[in-house]
Amino acid sequence: MKLGRCILFTVSAALSLAAHAREAIPVSAKTHRIGPGVYTFSHEGARNIFLVTAAGVIATDPISKEAAALLLTEIRAITDQPIRYVVYSHQHWDHVKGGQILKDAGATFISHHRCMKHFHRHVNPDVVQPDVTFEGASYDLTLGGRTLQLRYFGRNHGDCLIVMRIPEEKAVFIVDLVTPGGVSGGSGWMNDYYPKDYIRSLQAIEEQLDFEHMIGGHGAPIAPKSAVTERRLYLEALMAAVKAELDKGTPRGEILENIDLPEFRHLRNYDTHMKLNAERMLVYYAIGW
Repeated sequence: MKLGRCILFTVSAALSLAAHAREAIPVSAKTHRIGPGVYTFSHEGARNIFLVTAAGVIATDPISKEAAALLLTEIRAITDQPIRYVVYSHQHWDHVKGGQILKDAGATFISHHRCMKHFHRHVNPDVVQPDVTFEGASYDLTLGGRTLQLRYFGRNHGDCLIVMRIPEEKAVFIVDLVTPGGVSGGSGWMNDYYPKDYIRSLQAIEEQLDFEHMIGGHGAPIAPKSAVTERRLYLEALMAAVKAELDKGTPRGEILENIDLPEFRHLRNYDTHMKLNAERMLVYYAIGW
């Protein structure tokens, strides 16, 4: 009975991605307006957000040199307010490279303090080092009467990722943890994810943050909260399926062939990525990581 309710909810959640998502109004081919002063910009599959306030602009992940230059052009088409801040979601270069042009425009760069060891250990000249870091679970960045709430849920996708909440819009910006309508991981391997902590973080986001919509670091400009729940249910079902095969004594070499989650076949990249996701879960159960 419990599994039936889970499947029913998952299907309903998937259908609601299109039916109940707030409209993202196109400003250009790369930029959509989410709400008053709130925009999302995308370039070559990656996405960020920026807030335009009465005292300046709060930007987020610059993505790359090319993307950051285009982002600045997009912002200048909307406002002549100065770029005050750039907030990094986490340490991965596919999201945080290329910010020098925004630094030159006067921006202060912010990240969680746990990102610093990664920036120092794997130095990339295209990654601007943060000027300000914060410790703990929360940091509120306020500018021009607007607040961007930065929330840290521990390790999940790496160990320094933050979720950003825009209170007035009841929206959150979630990078890499959830790609609405799809399965996990850009390549499918999920080698930089901690499965149990990943699920714990998604549940904490659902329960602790007041939001109705999410903006992902990849994928559609905006989706309903149910996209977060759907990702969590998928991961829980995948872990349970792998564990069940191990408990039955299925040889490791045969486990992946036995894994199928019919209730999630509608997800984008299911056919190509699901078994790779399952392999990550198998590694977790086999060696404890």
